[in-house]
Amino acid sequence: MLFKKYIIDIPADVPSDMEAEFSTNYAAITKKTNHLFMLACDQKMEHLNNDFYGTDIHPDALHAEHIFNIAKQGYIGALATNLGLIARYGKKYPKIPYIAKLNGKTDLVQVLQKDPYSKQLWTVADAVALKEEHEINICGVGYTLYLGSEYESEMLSQAARIINDAHRNGLVTIIWIYARGKSIKDDETGQLIAGAAGLAATLGSDFVKVKPPHESDNLSSHQWLKIAAAAAGNTKVICAGGKKVSPELLLKTIEEQITQGSTAGCAIGRNIFQHSLTEAVAITKAIGSVVYDNKSVEQALKYVQGKK
Repeated sequence: MLFKKYIIDIPADVPSDMEAEFSTNYAAITKKTNHLFMLACDQKMEHLNNDFYGTDIHPDALHAEHIFNIAKQGYIGALATNLGLIARYGKKYPKIPYIAKLNGKTDLVQVLQKDPYSKQLWTVADAVALKEEHEINICGVGYTLYLGSEYESEMLSQAARIINDAHRNGLVTIIWIYARGKSIKDDETGQLIAGAAGLAATLGSDFVKVKPPHESDNLSSHQWLKIAAAAAGNTKVICAGGKKVSPELLLKTIEEQITQGSTAGCAIGRNIFQHSLTEAVAITKAIGSVVYDNKSVEQALKYVQGKK
């Protein structure tokens, strides 16, 4: 399947004098394909140490600098992590294209105890200051929103403000939207995922990260993804990667989500950083070749198998 012609939809809230900056940042993370492969590494806050140390997790994953080494040596569109972590390592790795996460929470407070609220921790101005003062390549900002939480309205307000502020500074925006709260019985239904994708468009975001929906109402996951992509309009849909699986299954899933589900790419974390540096870099090259270079799973697997 051939990719569509590369055309940037510059939002109207990007001032004319910032359009070139926005175009540069968008091109950097999409590699001029309108697709996005994001190395998602905000789990140090979200899941604490659980994703970085344990059975079947390589020792390399424990150190915070591991993700920066992967991003530097691998083939990705952007490294998404919390702004504070970028501040710790950004001067050493200034050329990596970053998506700075501006909110976050841990997973210690369960939904049965309280509906989730991921409050904004940093501002767009904080990200811009870091970018300009140290020439760190922050291309965009990200924010997680919990659809269905009793705190949804506060998060919607923060997300809307962040998107507008980011665009006014020429930054790309990615909104993580997950259905979560006491009112949510099934967070992976197709209609709900499509609703989340459409919500991201109404907020003005350039990309939205969602969980892939499961089969329901006689429609496959890929058919629901097509509906979600249509609901999102010119906001691009990317899928979360989830738990660790084999590289072959991961690549097959990503390829099908793009070719059959009309998504624009993926956000992968544990399936990359839980491996050794050498293996992780190889996996990024395999994923990048599918997302950006239109390679088949068979061609991409050669990177993982050491044949390239």
